[in-house]
Amino acid sequence: MLENDDDLSDFAAHGASLPDGTDWNGYVGHEGAQIWAARYGMGRPVVLLHGGLGHADNWAKQVPALVAAGYQAIVIDSRGHGRSTRDERPFGYELMAGDVLAVLDHLGVARAAVLGWSDGACTGLALVRLAPERISGVVFFACNVDNSGTKDLDFDNPLLGRCIGRHRADYAALSATPDAFDAFMAAVGQMQSSQPNYGLAELAQIVVPVLVLLGEHDEFIRAEHMDYPAAALPDAERVTLPGVSHFAPLQRPALFNGVVEAFLARLN
Repeated sequence: MLENDDDLSDFAAHGASLPDGTDWNGYVGHEGAQIWAARYGMGRPVVLLHGGLGHADNWAKQVPALVAAGYQAIVIDSRGHGRSTRDERPFGYELMAGDVLAVLDHLGVARAAVLGWSDGACTGLALVRLAPERISGVVFFACNVDNSGTKDLDFDNPLLGRCIGRHRADYAALSATPDAFDAFMAAVGQMQSSQPNYGLAELAQIVVPVLVLLGEHDEFIRAEHMDYPAAALPDAERVTLPGVSHFAPLQRPALFNGVVEAFLARLN
């Protein structure tokens, strides 16, 4: 556990908000759901996909930095998360990847990079497999490619409890079903228990550049597991962020953003 983590403590207590003044925000209907998204800036597009139980505002410290660096930041509330709705189908990364493509189609974006955090990173890899011509590269942050990569949760870690509490409060404030957080969390957990499940053959098919990124003290993902996708993906780079955990984008945004922007700069 990290001590004196002021930025993350502030998130747990008060949440985070995206900047005002989007270039566009609204809903895109797809496969029985209304998917909320927003666009900032008009440069090369980067799609930011948040983690499980979260929502697009979790990228509050990344969106201004990307826009300042000349990128177009597209944030999406994943199906059933945040402001987005869902139907009765189980959650699935391929289903959510289809939602992302629907947003890109609505915005007229032919090709984009993906910055994925945890579940969002899984959706990023599913996107590459579904429509490789639409994705220029993926930041695969704090995520597993099969169930061997996850740790047993340390429920004595108060940081986890505070973050779950934050997710619960945000869900109540944003969702069209504000009282259904427990059922929502169980449904997301069911997906995570069986997905993703990528073997060598599936990973070898992902030929776009991938940054395999993990915090030194990640609470959920085994550090040694990240060697597997880094070796199996044809064009992968592996980086460990020192002194941070699963919540690095909130804990040390300057460190996180610098590594991400360096990767994005080398994409075509």
